[in-house]
Amino acid sequence: MSSKIDYKEIEKIINLVEERKLSEFELEVEGFKIKIVRNIGSPVSVPAQVTITTPGKEGTSSVSVEQTQKASQEISEAKENNIYYVKAPMVGTFYRAPDPSSPPYVEEGDKVEKNQVLCIIEAMKLMNEIESEVEGVVEKILVENGQPVEYGQKLFAIRLSK
Repeated sequence: MSSKIDYKEIEKIINLVEERKLSEFELEVEGFKIKIVRNIGSPVSVPAQVTITTPGKEGTSSVSVEQTQKASQEISEAKENNIYYVKAPMVGTFYRAPDPSSPPYVEEGDKVEKNQVLCIIEAMKLMNEIESEVEGVVEKILVENGQPVEYGQKLFAIRLSK
């Protein structure tokens, strides 16, 4: 596995752990390790604790099933409004291009396809490509190049293709 973390795959694993009502799940592939622990006995809803380890680095973040369900609901609502907001899946630094001398991945007015790279978010010295989850036209880029972003912050407004 490369140093690029595929957050969509991690989200699928989290959903599977929740669906199967597993209390703990651990996976290690080529130095990449993910461990998910759920607090099942608690009467209060506690998000799953996700620990991701790559060679020489370790990070922990909380991701809940409610967050993934909310994202699905937002896609449905966006389709009704015909605008979809691409949101930061992590905290980091937003970059519009792969390097300073390259052109941006997208500009306002560009048509984008599903799974097309829109930007990069650098987190813990890893460059994470952020892909479009929808087809449409970039209406607005909501973040300046090189700016820090928060988890869930809106990055792009995309007008959905019909």
